[in-house]
Amino acid sequence: MKLLTRRHAVSLSLAAPFIATRAHAQAPWPSKPVRFIVPFPPGQAADIFARLMAEKLTDIWKQQVVVDNKGGGGGIPGVEAGKAAAPDGYTFLIATSGTFGVNPSLYADLPYKPLVDFKPVTNIIRGPLVIVAHPSFPASTIAELIELARKEPGKHSYASAGPGTAQHLSMELFKLQAKLDIVHIPYKGSGPAMADLLGGHVKLMMDSTASSLGPIRDGRIKALGVTTARRAPLLDNVPPIGETVPGYDSAGWSGLVAPAKTPDEIVNKVNADLVALMRDPAVLRQFEERATLAAPTTPAEFGAFIAKDMATWAEVVKATGTKPGT
Repeated sequence: MKLLTRRHAVSLSLAAPFIATRAHAQAPWPSKPVRFIVPFPPGQAADIFARLMAEKLTDIWKQQVVVDNKGGGGGIPGVEAGKAAAPDGYTFLIATSGTFGVNPSLYADLPYKPLVDFKPVTNIIRGPLVIVAHPSFPASTIAELIELARKEPGKHSYASAGPGTAQHLSMELFKLQAKLDIVHIPYKGSGPAMADLLGGHVKLMMDSTASSLGPIRDGRIKALGVTTARRAPLLDNVPPIGETVPGYDSAGWSGLVAPAKTPDEIVNKVNADLVALMRDPAVLRQFEERATLAAPTTPAEFGAFIAKDMATWAEVVKATGTKPGT
């Protein structure tokens, strides 16, 4: 009996590390707060919807989901922070049409590769941008803006969320197709740009519908045209730019990605929970209230979408000769 007991003890001793490892591997996720890095300052669409999703997921996961804004530098520092994060399922990055669609062709020495350094989770939004103006700006329609800019080339300027963002290149695409000379004034995010537009320090801006909707509604700014071929939710009275400039069509997007080595089971769970949220009528109403549409995808679909967007903006960057900081 003593020999059997001793053998049993030795067996348990040898097995203990494996039992502990297995128990650790099966620990429920998440078991601590989760971080969403937003590579822009607070106030723009990527931040607005990251916070909405974080609030809902906090309730679902019973763990705090924290939004961590790391603005500036065309979103690059924030993306680098996401790339450097441990791939343990506790840090995710909000990817956007600017950081993932545009930057790869805009920066020759970009310190990240969207589909190599990150694992797609799901797209969250795809929505129109809108050209807005201070009430004192002479033009109130796209046709009037074109006429004014052609009459006074180089005299007028517009603000954007920064060089290479969707706001910047969507405006450059408009300028290219309409053959206009309007000076670009880049800001570190749409929040600071909008503050200067509201103050009348700049008169024109390309912005997301999500962050412009409030000031449009209360009359502090006026909307000239939306960038998508179809009218935007809650902005039915604002015509598409394409009605004046045939063929023009552009949209911004933002979604969630994870560091490349994040376990697939965590990525799939986050995808499932986010997709379920974006099918909830109450959540959808919050999207529509911000004139934006939910755009849930599978991880594979989101990866294909990112690849296509990169190719599209590479053509625009080449055609316009856009460089970082311009």
